[in-house]
Amino acid sequence: MFYYLSGVVAHKEPYLAVIDCGGVGYACHTTTYTLSGLNHGEKAKLFTHVNVKEDAIEIYGFGTAEELHLFKLLIGVSGVGPKAALAILSANTPANLAMNIITGNEKALTAAPGVGKKIAQRVILELKDKLAKGQTQAAGESYSGAGVTVIPENKASEAAAALQVLGYSREEVNQALRGIDLENQTLEQIIRAALRGMAANVK
Repeated sequence: MFYYLSGVVAHKEPYLAVIDCGGVGYACHTTTYTLSGLNHGEKAKLFTHVNVKEDAIEIYGFGTAEELHLFKLLIGVSGVGPKAALAILSANTPANLAMNIITGNEKALTAAPGVGKKIAQRVILELKDKLAKGQTQAAGESYSGAGVTVIPENKASEAAAALQVLGYSREEVNQALRGIDLENQTLEQIIRAALRGMAANVK
């Protein structure tokens, strides 16, 4: 129904932001992560998902397309509704959540209010399965553009898979990882650097 809403932040409260678009205030359910980047009275753009119910139409809005993509993946998991998905996304940044799913970090997911061990296990199992096709690169492949270098295989494949779970194609991931020091940075640092590079390319 809506791809995104662009307007002025008229109101903020926990898990909710109201965006004034041409005099109409749209109430968007959202995460603490997105809320932290919104300022009352300033312009904002939220990528949206509309949930149509028998008795209501609910709008979910996110500061980045990556966060929206993860929200859609989460609500596609059996037993995970929009409220639980928002809680999980509020307890993790998009990059950290992708990394926690790939590495099977149940503890990070259960840190979200109302998310128990069984739900965390289900999220990890079902979303890791979605990455099964084409998630790894050839062992030892270099992204530096300067030939082949021996790098930690797990770190390279996990970084690529974490970026793919955010909705990026293999080609975009390959391009983003070129020039990043994969050997001397942590997995989280690699993912963050790649996301910064892709965001800069969009601009």
